[in-house]
Amino acid sequence: MAPFLCKYVYMIRVTENIFINDWEMVETFSRASGPGGQHVNKVETSVTLKFNALNSPNLNEGVKSRLKIIAGQKWTKDGLVVIHVDKHRSQARNRDLARFRLFELIKKAIILPKIRIDTRPSRTANKKRLDKKTKRGQIKILRKYLPEE
Repeated sequence: MAPFLCKYVYMIRVTENIFINDWEMVETFSRASGPGGQHVNKVETSVTLKFNALNSPNLNEGVKSRLKIIAGQKWTKDGLVVIHVDKHRSQARNRDLARFRLFELIKKAIILPKIRIDTRPSRTANKKRLDKKTKRGQIKILRKYLPEE
């Protein structure tokens, strides 16, 4: 599922219930570095997208906590998710890529992690393992140099 584009309002629809409105995101533009000649010096193509995840009304607490873990360094102390993109020479493409990266982060945060059930090896598996260890130890003992008497 990709971000949904309406005629007047841009929103990122992650699921049927979860969507990010345009007013929840703040985009700033700056001049990008790298090759491009005069184009680089006069056009602000680099995009920094800031999304206030901590105060978002559309994300529940579980999604917010998982998003904080998944976002890593992109998560600030204030609860903002900051995504910086300057991959393309076009501002529009960088803007779309930044929004898509935010969409992917939220999509990953929605998925509940699988609960691990602790298991123990069976008695026979444990016995087999110990028998293998004993056998291997015997092989190593037989390899030792025995002095001639």
